[in-house]
Amino acid sequence: MTLTTTCRPTGHPGYSETLPRRPESAATARRLVRAACTAWGLYGAAENGALVISELVANAVRHARRESIRVVVERTTPRTVRVAVADFSRTLPELCTPKDDEEGGRGLALVAELAADWGTDERHWGKVVWARLEAHE
Repeated sequence: MTLTTTCRPTGHPGYSETLPRRPESAATARRLVRAACTAWGLYGAAENGALVISELVANAVRHARRESIRVVVERTTPRTVRVAVADFSRTLPELCTPKDDEEGGRGLALVAELAADWGTDERHWGKVVWARLEAHE
């Protein structure tokens, strides 16, 4: 796995990876989140971050266009990690309440439960769906 590290205005590094828009990319995204959190010593955010990024990748795989997505992991404050998935679809995600007999539709509810906050930043080329996780250690 090749990681890209860039400096952010906060002085904290960020990790990002362009991945194929395929279900298997969720595993790579989870490894990226765990590696970043471990490098920053934010072990408490690693597992929730891995679950959240899996859901964000799954949504992008299911609903986005084109053949790639971009996964970004940033340390925005000393105790905060922001995970995000950028894709080329301008369709915004919607938090919904699935019926009991439906198998899917619970991903964003899981993101909302695990993250301190989540949202979508619209871009002219698509969107970035992000979640902010607080490390409590």
